[in-house]
Amino acid sequence: MWQTESVAEALAAAGMETRIAAMETVGDRVLDTSIAKIGSKGVFTAELEEHLAAGLTDIAVHSAKDMQSQLPQGFVLIAFTAREKAGDVLLATKQGIDIDDAARPLVVGTSSVRRRAFVQRYYPHVTLVEMRGNLQTRIRKMEEGHCDALLLAYAGVKRMGYEGMIVKEFDPARFVPPVGQGCIAIEAATSLAADKAAAIRSCLNNVDSETCLLAERAFLKTLEGGCSIPAFGHAVLAAGRLTLTAGLASLDGRQLLQMSESAPAGEAEELGRRLGQAILAAGGAEMLAEIRRQQATGR
Repeated sequence: MWQTESVAEALAAAGMETRIAAMETVGDRVLDTSIAKIGSKGVFTAELEEHLAAGLTDIAVHSAKDMQSQLPQGFVLIAFTAREKAGDVLLATKQGIDIDDAARPLVVGTSSVRRRAFVQRYYPHVTLVEMRGNLQTRIRKMEEGHCDALLLAYAGVKRMGYEGMIVKEFDPARFVPPVGQGCIAIEAATSLAADKAAAIRSCLNNVDSETCLLAERAFLKTLEGGCSIPAFGHAVLAAGRLTLTAGLASLDGRQLLQMSESAPAGEAEELGRRLGQAILAAGGAEMLAEIRRQQATGR
């Protein structure tokens, strides 16, 4: 809702009248099951897309990281907002929480397969517990003793005003963020009136964010991935050149494929596709097959 309200405010400031239609998706409702087990396609988008297709709403506001790499026919992303810092953080209320101290037991809550893989790789002394729900729900569960700390995106923590609880910011070059993290994506049906779509895009779209997200999403699309696999991709734009760091981890974090490559900003999608193909050729295809086998069988 923070994201939706911020978008509505920007549109209103540009002279466009807005009305918010709040909705829950299956990903919001089912909190006792991991995203991988629910299914990665449309977990946070299907219900919103039904309203877009029916013309009941003009746009849907999403966390870009929740968007499937291949949208269903009839839908398009028309804008990407200015991006917040894309990295992950550790949140805690207890004193003395230090994930780098291998001598001290620590229980960390997360719902992300990517974060679980990275923690198992870099912090094998940490015990992980599944933690779903909105930020306030997760914090309440932590305070009730379900875990010592939470692993979350910096963007959501900042937007909800909980920066004071951050005990560690992870280096995005090592703990690489997922595709789209920190950015808001605006989805519309292709049937939306062209003049309305253009006005919304003109108001909301950040060109630098869009360039980075085009590369990241092209990488994920090449892997045919979604938020149920431990893939990652983070693009940085500087002086007209785009550098994409992306890869794939095994579910237990023991295997890690990670590559970086740069290209002119105008070649963002080609850069993402090229890096995705390189990851697949370097063993990523076999890793993906094993990940999907493990998720299908539960082991």
